[in-house]
Amino acid sequence: MTGCIGLDSESISALKGRDGNMDLGTIIGLLAGAGMLVGAVLCASPLAPFVHVPSLMMVVGGACCAAMISFPMEYLTAVVDILKKTIFTAARDPRELIADMVAYAEVARREGVFALEQCAQRTDDPFVVQGLHMVVDGSDPELIETALVEHIEALEARHAEGKALFENIGRFAPAFGMIGTLVGLVIMLREMHDPANIGPALAMALLTTLYGAVLANLIALPLAEKLARRSKQEVLLKMIAVRGIRAIQCGDNPRLVGQKLGILLPGGDHADAPDARAA
Repeated sequence: MTGCIGLDSESISALKGRDGNMDLGTIIGLLAGAGMLVGAVLCASPLAPFVHVPSLMMVVGGACCAAMISFPMEYLTAVVDILKKTIFTAARDPRELIADMVAYAEVARREGVFALEQCAQRTDDPFVVQGLHMVVDGSDPELIETALVEHIEALEARHAEGKALFENIGRFAPAFGMIGTLVGLVIMLREMHDPANIGPALAMALLTTLYGAVLANLIALPLAEKLARRSKQEVLLKMIAVRGIRAIQCGDNPRLVGQKLGILLPGGDHADAPDARAA
């Protein structure tokens, strides 16, 4: 006997989701971008002249420290967790969640809302579990929607802080690159009497600008954009869950539940949204 009354093996498989998959796009993009830069350098010159530790300390350290000044420490620790999830966890396909909601509607229609308790034990999405438990407990529909929407608003606020942190690093890095350039020029001007010291100073002046541009445009700003997109994806998933749970509590036909939730899909994907036979 399955743990979720009224669902076949295919529906049970859908309830497990795909949240454990790694988002390879971020990893591949970072590695390929770094590889392209290194490869381009090696095509024209040895790599050693482009490695300058003082310049790295000035740009990377300066940008990160400036970002730390801009945000409370508890925000920084939260952003690390958000970033780890963004890089190492792929977003779930919203059509899978719609399939779950349709399956839950079938269970509630055939077996009653109390059967949703067993369904809640089969999903690893805490947000959906919370909503199903509130339905089983007989909570007021308005109360359920308010509680879940407040959760979504808190999620958006956390993601906005993460995006703002990386946007700040993306702004600070070129500025510290320019600071390093000025420092290098000052050192070079002081050493004009000794031609042997002009080269290292000029290298620092140019490499800090290079490091600042790379840190901003290959790492910080793309990660900020990725966090913004992932936030939109998660909000969409949670809004699908909210609408689905509300429809289930209202006793909507499973086919109607699928149609209502499919409308939320972007790009006209609602035409491919999962459907269910009328129970």
